[in-house]
Amino acid sequence: MNREMLMLVEAISREKNVELDVVFGAVEAALAQATRKIYPGDVDIRVALDRDSGNYETFRRWHVVPDEAGLQLPDQEILLFEAKEQIPDIEVDEYIEETVESLPIGRIGAMAAKQVILQKIRDAEREMLLNDFMSRGDNIFVGTVKRMDKGDLIVESGRVEGRLRRTEMIPKENLRVGDRVRAMIMEVDLTLRGAPIILSRSAPEFMIELFRQEVPEIEQGLLEIKSCARDVGSRAKIAVLSHDKRVDPIGTCVGVRGTRVNGVTNELAGERVDIVLWSEDPAQFVIGALAPANVSSIVVDEERHAMDVVVDEENLAIAIGRGGQNVRLASELTGWKINILDAAESAQKQASETDSGRKLFMEHLDVDEEIADLLIAEGFTSLEQVAYVPLEEMLEIESFDEDTANELRTRAKDALLTMEIAHEESVQAVSLDLRDLQGLTPELIAKLATSGVNNLDDLADLAVDELTEITGQSADDAKTLIMKAREHWFTNDAASQE
Repeated sequence: MNREMLMLVEAISREKNVELDVVFGAVEAALAQATRKIYPGDVDIRVALDRDSGNYETFRRWHVVPDEAGLQLPDQEILLFEAKEQIPDIEVDEYIEETVESLPIGRIGAMAAKQVILQKIRDAEREMLLNDFMSRGDNIFVGTVKRMDKGDLIVESGRVEGRLRRTEMIPKENLRVGDRVRAMIMEVDLTLRGAPIILSRSAPEFMIELFRQEVPEIEQGLLEIKSCARDVGSRAKIAVLSHDKRVDPIGTCVGVRGTRVNGVTNELAGERVDIVLWSEDPAQFVIGALAPANVSSIVVDEERHAMDVVVDEENLAIAIGRGGQNVRLASELTGWKINILDAAESAQKQASETDSGRKLFMEHLDVDEEIADLLIAEGFTSLEQVAYVPLEEMLEIESFDEDTANELRTRAKDALLTMEIAHEESVQAVSLDLRDLQGLTPELIAKLATSGVNNLDDLADLAVDELTEITGQSADDAKTLIMKAREHWFTNDAASQE
């Protein structure tokens, strides 16, 4: 029987084009699985098969775990101190093995193990096919829709299958069995049964890859796509950069009579593409990304990573776009938060900021309105700037002599110190249960303390819009934080009912 088994292993290896070791491993796994059934409990069995003679040994084994971890699987694990009683130099994650009686293969045993062996062979075949496919280095999966699976499409390329989930398809795109499909390979998950290659037609990377195929200059390194933002099935923006001054990045991507960009658009069910010139200057990049709207002026806030973009009435609707589409895509493309304002809104905001800056300087520097306005006119917006600006820069202000400049710097430093002490005292007033709340960072705790939110109940009583105003979080993050703060209410209610 052992000789017959060796012959069978060799025959399967040749027939399936699978390495001998893989088939031997499948036989060992099948024998181990059959042996486990004769033991009560969930034991761990290992079978070692001699590749030359066909003889095999069977071992029951225990995994060595740290003493403090305890036994999670008593039939398969042993604590370190017990293992050392048998093998003094054994370490955690090693195994203690005990030889047990081997299960005779026989015809009944062979039949019982047959399915396990065949499944192992199928898995090995599948992995070899997949490795061969991935070794080509393709980023785009080209195949035919084979079937539907719970709303997802299974796409076949040769003998390899990919899964295109419903959420990764282009809206209103009606793909049917037999249709030819191209999609981006997003990941390969060998643990998935069936189609292990996860595909997407909605990812920005798919559009970038399509342009790479349509525009040879990208592959040659003359052009580079820096970023991409998509409103899938409707509109998209890509930012391009030329590494050769002789190559026009926008015209090259558009192609003669629009042939190149149309090739991408046709593949994406008519999704319109705006091609934007990338710039190292964030303000210039944002201005380009908002095209076709014309920008009147722009104010950059580095600290908030945001920009206030002023447009006239004629360009307001164009800059925002239908349903906010244009400004949203521009924001995603550039990575900056963009606020679109008309001239009146900009003037009102500027007046408000000037007023708050004037009050800040008059209150904390003990200066009159004229001095405060002079500081604002020179670009000072915070006490930190006044306190730590180089003396020579402040002396460039026409009305300031050295004594005045030093006095203002000293007052600003004293004000910052006083505010920091008050800030630390307010943070100390925050209860421990609030400080320990999951999701609260020291920065958020400081903002809450400044607004008088000192315990869980204070936070739980807030509305979502109140918390977003205090912390600057998104509405979803604020809602999650409030619900966490309210958990103790429900816990206390349940305890009282018991």
